[in-house]
Amino acid sequence: MAFRDLREFVSFLENKGQLKRIKTPVSPELEITEITDRASKSGAGNLALLFENVTGYDLPVLTNTFGSPQRMAWALGLEDLQELTERVKSLTSPDLPTSLTGKAKTGLQLLELARYTPRMVKDAPCQEVVLQGGDASLDRLPILKCWPEDGGPFITLPVVITHNPVSGRRNVGMYRMQVYDSHTTGMHWHLHKGGAAHYRESRGLGRRMEVAVAIGPDPATTYAATAPLPPDVDEFLFAGWLRRQRLELVKAKTVGLAVPARAEIVLEGYVNPDEARLEGPFGDHTGYYSLADMYPVFHLTAITHRRDPIYPATVVGKPPMEDFYLGKATERLFLPLIQLLLPEVLDLNLPAEGVFHNLAIVSIKKTYPGQARKVMCGLWGMGYLMFTKYVVVVDDDVNVHDLSEVLWRLGNNVDPRRDAVILEGPLDALDHSSPLAHYGSKMGLDATRKLPAEGHPREWPRDIEMSPEIKRLVDEKWAALGLG
Repeated sequence: MAFRDLREFVSFLENKGQLKRIKTPVSPELEITEITDRASKSGAGNLALLFENVTGYDLPVLTNTFGSPQRMAWALGLEDLQELTERVKSLTSPDLPTSLTGKAKTGLQLLELARYTPRMVKDAPCQEVVLQGGDASLDRLPILKCWPEDGGPFITLPVVITHNPVSGRRNVGMYRMQVYDSHTTGMHWHLHKGGAAHYRESRGLGRRMEVAVAIGPDPATTYAATAPLPPDVDEFLFAGWLRRQRLELVKAKTVGLAVPARAEIVLEGYVNPDEARLEGPFGDHTGYYSLADMYPVFHLTAITHRRDPIYPATVVGKPPMEDFYLGKATERLFLPLIQLLLPEVLDLNLPAEGVFHNLAIVSIKKTYPGQARKVMCGLWGMGYLMFTKYVVVVDDDVNVHDLSEVLWRLGNNVDPRRDAVILEGPLDALDHSSPLAHYGSKMGLDATRKLPAEGHPREWPRDIEMSPEIKRLVDEKWAALGLG
């Protein structure tokens, strides 16, 4: 099913027993983070949390909304994230139509995308309350300070909307916002991100850039803001495709941007071309504090919201946390796109321990020497996979999601001198290990079985495997053995 807005999803989760309402008074400074962190790692207690009694505020705070594979799938209208892979495959089939029926099918696939174009509305729930000028104060929102050494409170789940000042194309991204005072925040635009590109264009033209920030749109739209889409793919169109329902937009009150009509809260404002301020530190999804640095400043001109808004936030820190499950959706989404260019790739795992950009494990159907190296280089040349610090390539019979099996193959199949590839290139802005910001080394490890042409003339040993007959015999006797 498609969720029209966040509160519909909250009701759905509650009906499924996946939401806990917390009525005990809690503070938005550190306390909500500690509760959320414990809950997210507690097995049966890993639920979405709705804090209804936040000290000093009238608004409830929602956390850990996407914090499990099941909740993440439900957020996108699915029962299992693997369905996302299959749905993308239906759009990316490389087969060229050779018949009238095939051409019609291809046309319908394109029409499917076209019919999810966002549509404008005049009246919107997100503008039931409009506050402008001095009445628009960030002090009204229960913005979390997550970790002791954070530079201040941070808006952690913002859907940030900008337009390219030359082409007019829209970018929707998720960039944290440190609150400086009641009317200004930082705008954490990493060098490689779409919002930063729009800012550079505006700065080159000497123009103030308008910005709108939706907090708590429907869950698919929130996810779309996190997805590393190609530069000019409209995230709102993508959100409509995910929802199987067009996204409704409304014109903002003080800036010339369209915002999700059913968002809980919308911030409107601008960024000046040559203004920067120290932002950070921030306890980040890497499990470390990202360092303070200079970033653009967002100036608030209006806040609009529903009459009884929910304030959603995410808490990141040592994995696994909520961001890991958002990343898993991206992993399943982009696997078919990777396979278009690298058809030998069978599966992909971006494990929690790799914090999305530090480790990728791929399995391939290997048919010729050097194929693993070709796949490594291909992945490093694909969009944000350029940031991947380690790429491990295994054979087709290895389960990439079983880290024990992967490490076993890594220990047995890799000769470090022969099978390691080290090169230099761009790194994620949050990588603190490299001597230089945004640039450093990365490694590929070929953990496949080696062919003679790859410098291994010796016979490769066979895996130990019990005979099928004995397996069947023991299967039949298992219950009688009383071993559980």
